[in-house]
Amino acid sequence: MITIAVESAGAPGVQALLEASDAFHAELYPPEENFLLDASALAHATVVVARSETGAAVGMGCLVETGDGTAELKRFFVLPEARGGGIAGRVLDTLVALGRDRGLRLLRLETGDVQHAAIGLYRSRGF
Repeated sequence: MITIAVESAGAPGVQALLEASDAFHAELYPPEENFLLDASALAHATVVVARSETGAAVGMGCLVETGDGTAELKRFFVLPEARGGGIAGRVLDTLVALGRDRGLRLLRLETGDVQHAAIGLYRSRGF
């Protein structure tokens, strides 16, 4: 059973997810096309973490509010071995619900053009 919860950027396993995300994106895009926030920049973000039944962090996403009633979804990532089970959708739905609960009027996200599964997920949720 996968659990989804708001956690701190320093929670166990989050740094490993960030590093795995960095490596994943480095394989897909040159450095000038990677716009990933580092862990220190996430200190003011809302971090949502997906954990396996053993407590291992297997996915995450962040809500970064801009202060003008909008936010950007950042650092959205699920470990390759955990993909295909709906984790990404659950993390995304949690982030959207948090934004709605906070009265945010607009959520933005950006993804690379070769990440077809991510694009499909985002489109299926109205992005």
